[in-house]
Amino acid sequence: MHIEIISDTVCPWCYIGKRRFERAAAERPDLNITLSWRPFQLNPQMPRAGMDLHQHVTEKFGGEEAAQEVYENIRIVGESEDLPFAFDLVERMPNTIDSHRLIRWSTSGELQDAVVEKLFQRYFFEGADIGDPEVLLEIADEVGLDTDVIADLLDGDQDRDVIAEENKAYQEMGVTGVPCFIVDRKYVVMGAQEPETFLQLFEKIEAQEDEDAHDEVEET
Repeated sequence: MHIEIISDTVCPWCYIGKRRFERAAAERPDLNITLSWRPFQLNPQMPRAGMDLHQHVTEKFGGEEAAQEVYENIRIVGESEDLPFAFDLVERMPNTIDSHRLIRWSTSGELQDAVVEKLFQRYFFEGADIGDPEVLLEIADEVGLDTDVIADLLDGDQDRDVIAEENKAYQEMGVTGVPCFIVDRKYVVMGAQEPETFLQLFEKIEAQEDEDAHDEVEET
């Protein structure tokens, strides 16, 4: 079973969705699940250097008070998933394209999930600017990637267009928010759903596979 997870690295609901999916997967160790993380930018027009978070939330939510209400709700949900969001430490809203490039480059070593986890931790727990190449290099080093190679790649523009095109393709497919889980390129789960949603889908897929197998036997 292959699952593509479309997400953005500054999306707290994506981190919550990751945890909930992981809880569901832990209940079904019998399933052979493989993952790939796909890019989606919630703020594709963000300046390359990012911007002050206060300015961003004022523009997006209409003011600091409205933003605080949104963040408080997310913080409470995060606590239920053992995710101690520290929004008070976050000072900048980065452009996430370089973090998505790092995720893309980690596929060769099958380290995508570890990179995504580190990006979420550094941003939401420590307030690190994950648009900063130095922060991305630290993460690359922590998961075992070749930092010399990653440094050279970050210094250039490789895969920027690829990620922008992929992001556009998902929008054209109807992905308007993240996380979005695409299972076996056939089933879609939108949002940070509870583990039960995934478990029910796993059962549905198994039932369909059993039915298909039975039909094949009858045909022979």
